[in-house]
Amino acid sequence: MSPSEIRVWAPDGVGEVRAGDDLAALVLPLVELADGDVLVVTSKVVSKAEGRVVSGTTREEALAGETVRVVARRGPTAIVRTRHGLTMAAAGIDASNVEAGSVVLLPVDPDASARRLRADVLGRTGRNVGVVVTDTAGRAWREGQTDIAVGAAGVLVAETFAGRVDAHGNPLVVTAPAVADEIAGVAELASGKLGARPFAVVRGRADLVLPAGEDGPGARALVRAEGADLFGYGAREAVVRAVLGQPADQAPFGTAVPAEDLAAVLRLVPGTEVVLEDDGVDVVDVRSDRPDAVAALAFAHGWRLESPAPDAGSAVMARLRPATT
Repeated sequence: MSPSEIRVWAPDGVGEVRAGDDLAALVLPLVELADGDVLVVTSKVVSKAEGRVVSGTTREEALAGETVRVVARRGPTAIVRTRHGLTMAAAGIDASNVEAGSVVLLPVDPDASARRLRADVLGRTGRNVGVVVTDTAGRAWREGQTDIAVGAAGVLVAETFAGRVDAHGNPLVVTAPAVADEIAGVAELASGKLGARPFAVVRGRADLVLPAGEDGPGARALVRAEGADLFGYGAREAVVRAVLGQPADQAPFGTAVPAEDLAAVLRLVPGTEVVLEDDGVDVVDVRSDRPDAVAALAFAHGWRLESPAPDAGSAVMARLRPATT
């Protein structure tokens, strides 16, 4: 098989998975693994084997326990950030392919689940494979869903081409293919949603599989830290959070922007005069008849509004400082 060719297949024959089932014992009789293969498994069967099925509840009732914060709501749909750091509809809680009246929660630690399965395969077959645990997710600005990696072990989750040049000599600055997500997507093409084939094998990218004993950082490495994403809230939710200005809502907006950037935004408010202090401290003096707009814009850019000490000779109505100070 050439480096430009990959093979993907998903075996039939996996029955209903229940709490306590041995995933390696389920899949190994169905596939002949080779060193360098990537074994892909859906998070749903991992959750079922790990006892993450909750009976007598609905997705909505289970949502609060799986949510760190709500990112956006549109009607009955809630996009939330989970304790894994994932941003997903309904926290990845699934009510399909499960007994009526039950829901399946995501694994507690999908990376740890992947590590256990990888170790079991190595111990029973001697084969060094990577493992990717997948789940289905939507995409901003795109219709439809695709599978992504929510857990990984023994596989490079992202390649980096930063510092290299293309065929025309152009430098590659931020190119970093999320190969674990690409593996998840191609595996789903073979597994299908309704085929009862929760395992797939991807062969042909042994260069992405780490040596035995090296599990790598896992899929968690693909999750952006809170505040590092440009879209920490939905459009409507961002307006509400900025206007209310609660300190607990600050982190998703990110770290404080430079004073010059904040000044440029504040100058868009009619009647606002902005003066940067020249003593080296990132402080902005504001003269405005719209203190509400000034406060909201400051909050959204990581700054806080302070009332200055009374000064009969000054027209300054507010002073802004970075929220982290």
